[in-house]
Amino acid sequence: MASYDYDIGILGGGAAGLTVASGAAQFGAKTLLIEKADRLGGDCLHFGCVPSKTLIRSAGVWAQARRAVEFGLPALALPTVDLGAVMDRVAGVIAQIQDHDSPERFCKLGAAVRFGTPVFADDHVVEVDGERISARTWVVATGSGPALPPVPGLGSVAHWTNENVFQQRSLPERLLVLGGGPIGLELAQAFARLGSRVTVVEFLDQILGPEDADLAAVVRARLEAEGVTVRTATKAVRAAQSGTTVRLTVAPAQGHGGEQVLEADALLVATGRKPNVEGLGLENAGVEYGPRGVPADARLRTNVKHIYACGDVNGKLPFTHVAGYEGGIALTNAVLHLPRKADYTKVPWCTYTDPEVASVGLNEKRAREQGVECRVLTEAFADNDRALAEAESAGKIKVLVDLKGKVLGAQIAGAHAGELIHEWIAAFNGGVKLSTLAGAIHIYPTLAEISKRAAGSYFSEKLFGDRTKSVLRLLFHLKGRACQPDGEGAPGEPI
Repeated sequence: MASYDYDIGILGGGAAGLTVASGAAQFGAKTLLIEKADRLGGDCLHFGCVPSKTLIRSAGVWAQARRAVEFGLPALALPTVDLGAVMDRVAGVIAQIQDHDSPERFCKLGAAVRFGTPVFADDHVVEVDGERISARTWVVATGSGPALPPVPGLGSVAHWTNENVFQQRSLPERLLVLGGGPIGLELAQAFARLGSRVTVVEFLDQILGPEDADLAAVVRARLEAEGVTVRTATKAVRAAQSGTTVRLTVAPAQGHGGEQVLEADALLVATGRKPNVEGLGLENAGVEYGPRGVPADARLRTNVKHIYACGDVNGKLPFTHVAGYEGGIALTNAVLHLPRKADYTKVPWCTYTDPEVASVGLNEKRAREQGVECRVLTEAFADNDRALAEAESAGKIKVLVDLKGKVLGAQIAGAHAGELIHEWIAAFNGGVKLSTLAGAIHIYPTLAEISKRAAGSYFSEKLFGDRTKSVLRLLFHLKGRACQPDGEGAPGEPI
């Protein structure tokens, strides 16, 4: 049997890599984690989830202050925001979480951490700054980075991506956001709330392309109410810069209509991600890869079976929680040698705009694409007492059930949707019956009651239908209605 320096080596110190390293070391495997940057944590901690949600929270507080009058409070005269101070808070939160992802912590668990640029020499050996290191098993978890669209001139124009937006210190008066997906919209709303005039340019006919159009419309309505200009079905034709002014020429996506030049003081590009595969020497290890990443099977194995690929680098679902999940799958297979497979049918996600949009399982759009027959149960936030008390009546919940009432998926657009969706995640994963959700006692008044009412709507038709009334009238001699509304819906005289 060949002798290797390590049982398992991991390339990349983000969510997937940290999951594998932590678990492998605690199982007793001699573990090495190699990170190209000078800190662990990956994109999520430094350029993604953590800084964006911290920024969103600061912007949300400012937006709430502007709404004081809605709550019966005096209007506030708010000063100009110091973006540098906001970004200092962002950096502080990152630093707090960084302690949890320190090399010292992983060393205590039993995993060695090395910083440097790894390149495969063969399928068992990686070179790091000239040193050859061997491992029986390797895990590629190098993540992804921002992808620039092929817009002429864009590469020569000063622009932001998620990798540098959180280092900005001056709030732009005018901000252009190219891309109407989660990253683009979250940051567009945050900067608009802090005081920038923001325009979003999206090629598709709707923002949040994978979501149902009616839920995307809930978010769009809020953005536009807050002063964000949203231009859908619009393509970027070319970009140029004159001094500190960015000029983006746009045109209708379908080619009907003339060009228009949009000017701004800053341009944020949020049009997608690309897997970090370049420079790894994957070809030296015989690992297949391409522009969409490193293909992996359900056990997260590449075509070279002792080399795994998990997280954004495999091109499946670019979510931090998916990266952690895949890290656990790879760990189980690589260290415990148990043939565990990934199941992506129950992966949830959330877009952290205000209102939020959260989803698990099928939505109407995907159900149609797959030819799935279903029924859609809906409940509006405007009919929820807590939502009214909180002045958060925008949005709704949609639950998809099959013809027998089995839950196929749920989507929520509304306040705290990312928290509310977890009741449906648990139900979906655990096979909980709709009747169980409908019958469960929910605390009043809470936003979570919206889930109970959505579930209960499936049964109300039969439970309170004419046939049920007829049977009860026959059995118990019930007398029926006590009041009949007049023609305009007002209360009438007692019957």
